Amino acid sequence: MFPPADRVRAVQPTNFSVTIRQAGPISILDVSGRLTSFETGALRDSISRLLKQSRKNIVLNLSGLQYLDSSGIGELARIYVSVVKASGQMKVVGLSPKVEEILKITQLYQVFPEFPSEEAALQSFPESSRKENT
Repeated sequence: MFPPADRVRAVQPTNFSVTIRQAGPISILDVSGRLTSFETGALRDSISRLLKQSRKNIVLNLSGLQYLDSSGIGELARIYVSVVKASGQMKVVGLSPKVEEILKITQLYQVFPEFPSEEAALQSFPESSRKENT
């Protein structure tokens, strides 16, 4: 027997994007939308491409992030570990109160260096890593 039609759950199209900008040798990733199990691959691929290009200093701007589920939390932890293993640094800016609360509950706020602004995050990198290699 089939469930009544009004109980069928449609899969919503994803509303997620990752935009990469460069500030000298530092990469800034603007993450927006909903970070769930459906979207984690896009974020992972973006970080992997940067690391393959030896772009190891990353600022993750989460000001456009509207929702984060357990898969998204796990992905943030995985990409942080990937960046650190590649001898890089990842800083976080733009946490909404909801996302900040999730990071506190999961204790991840102790792992991610959080900054009040993009400029503060960029300035926190050692000066030698803020200059392009010439």
